[in-house]
Parts: sequence; C-alpha cells; structure tokens
Amino acid sequence: MVDLGCGSGSNLRGTAKFLPDHQSWRLVDYDAQLLTLARHRLVDWADESRSEAPLLRLRKENKRIDVSFAEADLTRDLAQVLAPAPDLVTAAALFDLVSEPWLELFTAALSAAGLPLYTVLSYDGRQEWQPAHPQDGRVLRAFNSHQQWDKGFGPSTGPRATAALAGLLAMHGYAVHTADSPWLLGPEDSDLRRELATGIGAAALETRELTPGEVADWLAARRDPGQATIGHSDVFATPRLD
Repeated sequence: MVDLGCGSGSNLRGTAKFLPDHQSWRLVDYDAQLLTLARHRLVDWADESRSEAPLLRLRKENKRIDVSFAEADLTRDLAQVLAPAPDLVTAAALFDLVSEPWLELFTAALSAAGLPLYTVLSYDGRQEWQPAHPQDGRVLRAFNSHQQWDKGFGPSTGPRATAALAGLLAMHGYAVHTADSPWLLGPEDSDLRRELATGIGAAALETRELTPGEVADWLAARRDPGQATIGHSDVFATPRLD
C-alpha cells in the first residue's frame, strides 16, 4: 500500500485490521516532521515494533506490517511515489486539498499503471452544529470558500473533491464506489469539537466574509455542550477488467 499525504499515520492505523495478515506500507508526505510523528505514533500503536533500516517492522494482533517512509512533493514526484507499483493507493483527507488539474494527472497515472484507489474523509461541504447559531450559514459559506483556496496544488477542489475524483476515474474506465462517512461528534467529543470549530472559525475569518466579532460570537457558542456532524465521503475505485 502507498499512503499519500500520510500525516501521522492514521490511515494505516485505521485500515490495517481490514487487510491481509502480512502488509507492506509506504507512507508518503511532504513534511519530514509528520513522517517522524507517524513513526512514533505507529510504534506506540503496535503491540511490538523494531527498526530494520529502512523498514519499521510492526506487529499488531495477528498482523505483520512493514512500513517505509518517503518524503516527497506530490506536485512533482508522483511518478516516483507510485513506483514500484503497489497493490493499492490510499489516502485520507487529501483530495479536497488538491486541484482538478492535479487530479487529472493523478488519475491518468493511476490508470496507466492499473492501480486501485481507496481514499477516505474528503470533506463534502456539509456541516450541522447543535445548538444552532444565527451565523452557522455564513460561517459555513466562508469556510467552504476557503476550502477552495490554493493549498499547494493550485485552487483546491474543496467540497467538490469526491465528485471530481469519481468523474475522472470513471472517464478512465474505473468501477467507482462512493459512500458517506461523516464525523459524528457528541458531548463526549467536546475537546475535538472545540478544536475543529476553532480551525473552521479561523478559516472563515481569513476570507473576511465575517467580522472578528461575528466569528468570536460563533466560537463562544461552540464552547457549550453540543453536537456536530461534518460531512465527508470515501471512494473505492478499481480498474475494470477487459
């Protein structure tokens, strides 16, 4: 498996239990510090671990997992990242940050190599907060606008990510399956909910579509106990067999 934009390695930790007992992962990220963090998080997560350069060898329950780490810029190193060809390309919370031209290059490379794709947690533009606040709609519109700003790949697909990715894969002859995977945050997730609201508020403020006072008022309401549903979607795509 090749995990693009791996961050702290959460995709591996969440997916490994569904895969065969012996797995090999190549974790790819632009940020060397995140790759270091991923290594530490995986060691803490595993039942056993040992380093045999260049691999980190893990055991988790009945799974044997070999992990390598690659620092790469996906805007220029995509061909190298996908070679040698893996059995699966995967990513989490990545494709809403990339541009449609990059997606075109990515899906063309994926198709040329005949590689399947499994990606999770692309933001789909939907949010519902409880208790409701008069500024919910304006904050959502501002945040969704911010999500389409350039995140390093050109203007981002943002909430259009899943539709854009699925459409391009279908054009390349892939069988494409999509499903909703919303974050459902309740009172027991209060710390995460507040941290998420803080990030959303900061992005909304950057657009200048709301005043600092309006954002502060909205954030104050998010400190109270409540719930949040943040829409995401997943894609699983496989090349059609002739």
